[in-house]
Amino acid sequence: MGLGRENIQPSGSRIRASDADRDRTVETLAAANAEGRLSLEEYSQRSEAALTAVTLGDLARLTTDLPAPARGDVTPVPEKITAVLSNEVRKGRWVVPPYLTVRSVMGDCHLELQQAVMRQQITTIHASVRFGSVTIYVPDGIDVRLTGRAVFSAKSSDLRVEPKPGAPVLVVRCDLFCGTVHIRRAALDVRGAIAAVLRRITDP
Repeated sequence: MGLGRENIQPSGSRIRASDADRDRTVETLAAANAEGRLSLEEYSQRSEAALTAVTLGDLARLTTDLPAPARGDVTPVPEKITAVLSNEVRKGRWVVPPYLTVRSVMGDCHLELQQAVMRQQITTIHASVRFGSVTIYVPDGIDVRLTGRAVFSAKSSDLRVEPKPGAPVLVVRCDLFCGTVHIRRAALDVRGAIAAVLRRITDP
């Protein structure tokens, strides 16, 4: 007797995970870290494993010791920035969400954080690049952790200043194929600094 189609379907744990599945798991881990259930190191290790997970079972094992979201809870949708055959730029005063997905497919993404508002202690950026680039400009004092996989690609950081204890943490997770992610020191805004000094001098 031949096997029916229903008998050869993979079990749920063996179904291959999608990018959306991986993103949801990282969101769950980030929430657990914010609540104090996971340390920063545990969050880093598990989120790294989530981004490279192959099956839904791989993802499920990363959250088995965490409580399931209560019914009625709404999981915030991560903000996404996508550049496909185009350029995307975020600069000036903008609010950086706790979790941000940046996708570049034959495009360029530039994120400038020197005037951005980061209300959370830990910010995670998932950079997925295919034949493109992502460049992040970071001011002094931010603790940047650059990790992930790079195939025929490059990920680098030009930062040289050691962050102070308790500084905000920027975790950049890379999933690169023929692409680049660069972390660069934000250029000093000389005119803005002079204007700030003049305001302090002239204010009564």
